Amino acid sequence: MILCAGNGESFSYAEHIGVGIVESAITLTELMIKDRPNFLFFIGTAGSYGKKEIFDIIASKSACNIENSYFGSHTYTPIDNFITTSEDVSRETIVNSSNYITTDFSIGENYIKRNIHIENMEFFSVMSVARRFGLPAGGLFVVTNYCNKDAHSEFKQNQSKALKLLDSYIYENRDKLFTNLTNGK
Repeated sequence: MILCAGNGESFSYAEHIGVGIVESAITLTELMIKDRPNFLFFIGTAGSYGKKEIFDIIASKSACNIENSYFGSHTYTPIDNFITTSEDVSRETIVNSSNYITTDFSIGENYIKRNIHIENMEFFSVMSVARRFGLPAGGLFVVTNYCNKDAHSEFKQNQSKALKLLDSYIYENRDKLFTNLTNGK
């Protein structure tokens, strides 16, 4: 099953699951109960903490849920906030998910030190639901903005072109993308 957020990030071949970690988890769970697929594959946009460039296309099978306040020792969590289906996490670009977009560029270094290079609001939910249902999962992202004070305006400026690039990439590489996912690679 191919998934996207919807709400401006739509693809004709993808199910819309909503924006953010809560709405996407609820909607995806409802979809899973109605019609259980063989795999989950999320596609969408992402913000870069600094090392990934605008319009880079990044595949990942690893997600986390870390809030910015964690880096100032202002918070902790008792939940498992990292999920991966990758056999080689050291080569993975980890995608962070939160209901908030990072707008302080200096915080990005904290993520990069942990091999977390991009943020997308829904991916951790997708990976969480996939783990609960025992399904292989992954995602493909196109960078639309840097995580800085101009994040929203950069996102809006680049979103249309980014979605076209992502759509073309998926079309050109679909066999490889889905074969690797269903074979656990």
